[in-house]
Amino acid sequence: MTARPLVHKTAMPGLGLSAGITIAMLSIVVLLPIGALLMKGASFGLSNVLEVVGRERVTASLVLSFKLSLLAALFNLVFGVLLAWVLVRYRFPGKRLLDAAVDLPFALPTAVAGIALTALYAPNGTFGSLAQSIGWKIAYTQMGIFIALVFVGLPFVTRTVQPVIEEIEQEVEEASATLGASRLYTLRHVILPMLMPAALTGFALSLARAVGEYGSVIFIAGNIPLRTEIAPLLIVIQLEEFNYDAAAAIGIAMLVISFAMLLAINLIQIISRRKMGHV
Repeated sequence: MTARPLVHKTAMPGLGLSAGITIAMLSIVVLLPIGALLMKGASFGLSNVLEVVGRERVTASLVLSFKLSLLAALFNLVFGVLLAWVLVRYRFPGKRLLDAAVDLPFALPTAVAGIALTALYAPNGTFGSLAQSIGWKIAYTQMGIFIALVFVGLPFVTRTVQPVIEEIEQEVEEASATLGASRLYTLRHVILPMLMPAALTGFALSLARAVGEYGSVIFIAGNIPLRTEIAPLLIVIQLEEFNYDAAAAIGIAMLVISFAMLLAINLIQIISRRKMGHV
């Protein structure tokens, strides 16, 4: 029984050079910052890190950040896929304008987005005044944070799923219909399995963006401790107070939780792709 090679070479030259450049860039951009954060936490001590994370204010900010990020990513997963489907499958006036507007959160500075959302959803804003007339308050509440996270994360799902929808032939749906399948059955057993890997990728990207979002949230959140204070803001507060150890402890907690969530999403992706391979 022959051993499988560790590296599969191809006919194209430059494997060593390209691999070296890739690993070097990955180390500089990703691995070194994470390593520095972990080393700072190790020098601070595990017990001290757990003590900082266990504080009521820190725990509340972590729970708020990840809870609303997860809810916003789930919302974007559903409506991002619907938006991509509409943009690919239907023709209507203003389609190109709507398609271009999807990329607006990518180009718009987060601080500008936060100011714009606050102006719209504040009690004296266009939508905020309408909400207040029926007894709702959006700005300076968790609902405002949710809207900001949806705004910055929606394009990740739409742009990830859109090319996959373009590759799905309409004849597949027509063939399913001619075989007697209902629209719901076709959606569940034909379309969704094809979209699931890409949709989960967009979901993971949207979740990752929401967890670390800062600029668009601090203006609309109100930043009230134990109520609307997000974890990234608490890290900035600790840094401004020169409490670098506490800031590193909160950052490590966010890193561990984010890694666990993304690992779970990747496992679901692997399972869905294996099921697709057996279709």
